[in-house]
Amino acid sequence: MERGIRDELLGRLAEAVGSVRVAHPIRVAIDGPPAAGKTTLADELADVLRTQGRHVIRASVDDFLFPRAQRYPRGEYSAEGCYFDTHDHGALNRVLLDPLGPGGDRRFQDAVYDHTADAVLSPPTRTAPADAVLVFDGVFLMRPELVDRWELRVFVSTALDRTVDRAVLRERRVSAPADVERRWRERYIPSQQFYLATVRPTEHVDVIVHNDEPQQPGWETGPARSPRSV
Repeated sequence: MERGIRDELLGRLAEAVGSVRVAHPIRVAIDGPPAAGKTTLADELADVLRTQGRHVIRASVDDFLFPRAQRYPRGEYSAEGCYFDTHDHGALNRVLLDPLGPGGDRRFQDAVYDHTADAVLSPPTRTAPADAVLVFDGVFLMRPELVDRWELRVFVSTALDRTVDRAVLRERRVSAPADVERRWRERYIPSQQFYLATVRPTEHVDVIVHNDEPQQPGWETGPARSPRSV
């Protein structure tokens, strides 16, 4: 991997985090399609911030799913179901984003769902320091229920067809390639197309990361950039 380019990107993002001036934890969204590279980028950014001495809370929208019995009322391959029925945004706001935001008491939970067990979770409540950073990755993070709850917004952009190939490779040990491709082409890609067309997430972010080639990512300032710079 061209660590120089990747490290420069991570350095710019860490600088953007450092430039945010708020009296509560900084909430960073890493948005983008499935298999775009959000989790990897979020993990790497969290590591960089920790080396700088920041207290990092690392969480994902996958920890805020509804149980399987609730999230497929429109069918397993429904794109509408993917967008409207999958994630418990009410719980996400209630137990994590709002407590860490302005006026919150900083007492939070970082999950409400165990994907492995398909079970509801209620982890112990923790208290974040006022200068903590939440690094949160997931799909659909600029949707109306969530968009105003981030101090820094990043969108990881990747050609949707390329995510199919990545998903087949990533899930080859647990799912047949044909099953993965069907799920992507019938559920995930159409739901992302709907999101891109209706919400226009790249119009709401501070940074757009172009991740077609993860070894050589590109990035640009998003149209929603605040006075802090990237």
